[in-house]
Amino acid sequence: MMKQSASYNISSLIEKYRQVFKGNPRIFSSPGRINIIGEHTDYNNGFVLPAAIDKAAYVAIDKKDDDQIRLYSVAFDDHYACTTDTVQRRHSWTDYVLGVVDQLKKSGYPVQGFDLALDGDIIIGAGLSSSAAVECSVLYALNTIFQFGLSPMEIVKMAQKAEHEFAGVKCGIMDQFASVFGKEGHVLKLDCRSLEYEYIPLQLQGYQIVLLNSNVEHSLAGTEYNTRRQQCEQGVAWVAEAEEGVQSMRDITLRQLEDYVKPKDALVYRRCRYVIEENERLLQACRDLQKGHLEGLGKMMYGSHEGLSKEYEVSCKELDWLVDFVKKEPSVLGARMMGGGFGGCTINLVKEEAVASLIEAVSYLYQQNNHLKLDAYVVQPADGTREIRNQAIRNDYE
Repeated sequence: MMKQSASYNISSLIEKYRQVFKGNPRIFSSPGRINIIGEHTDYNNGFVLPAAIDKAAYVAIDKKDDDQIRLYSVAFDDHYACTTDTVQRRHSWTDYVLGVVDQLKKSGYPVQGFDLALDGDIIIGAGLSSSAAVECSVLYALNTIFQFGLSPMEIVKMAQKAEHEFAGVKCGIMDQFASVFGKEGHVLKLDCRSLEYEYIPLQLQGYQIVLLNSNVEHSLAGTEYNTRRQQCEQGVAWVAEAEEGVQSMRDITLRQLEDYVKPKDALVYRRCRYVIEENERLLQACRDLQKGHLEGLGKMMYGSHEGLSKEYEVSCKELDWLVDFVKKEPSVLGARMMGGGFGGCTINLVKEEAVASLIEAVSYLYQQNNHLKLDAYVVQPADGTREIRNQAIRNDYE
């Protein structure tokens, strides 16, 4: 089933907010993200190439004069209330809202009570970083309504910290960064060590970005994500024992891995080698994009998937099936699994006129072979976190 990008219906969120809280909210949104290439490199101080997309988390919010926090999720039809002094982890959707409150309080910002309704059209569990979208939209909203004066970069770092400490996922900075700094028509080449970034135009030239959602559920906190991070840290530690100035994978060469890691642990060696090679693939992909060479980008994407599946081992049989299928299709330039792994989406560069027929074919055969429904989404790069101003709300609501 293909789902084309469409404008989110803000009026329905406003209506829900008014039903639940009897007030007039301000509306904020923060997008999900795709990552063209550069997976599991962010927490290794490497490079990533994400883009914000036209699917987002939306919050309707208004501040209160007391310490009461009242939350409502439209998607789950779930209410929760607490005070600013009784914020606690619940292992539910509220963690991505309250984790932000927790970080603001720890940083000394005087958070008051507020009413908040959460909704969106971002796909949960598909590797599009819906959690970062929620965190960034909530933090941007609280920063605005309470006038805390946080910069965009401070919002990125605080939202990441909320994910670390409240949700329990040691994510890199890419998800929050792409959500806040996204720009329509561009990808972000982000150096996760220096946080320097560059906007690179994404000229698709008759191709579209198609996400194929395997509908295999994954939870980063409950998978091998943190284990992979520890394996990379171990590899760095072994090289650092022998070489000065080594602080992260960015400081290590393949020769050093051969000398200092492979003799100790072949598995850790493979994990580390993947990260170094993925950084090289990303830099080549950027050169290809600058030249408008989409075929070169596609080759790097296929190489990325091979590494993620065989060396880093964060794929699954369903994701591998999807990539193997499209490899045989001349209308597809490149594909790979995207996100933390063990489920979620593949990202595909597909010739525009072939999108519908490809999706029809792959959906049928995927269900036949894997006994799961396949969903497909056509997405495009979009702007980052923002407030949706009154005029836009008024026009939509009327």
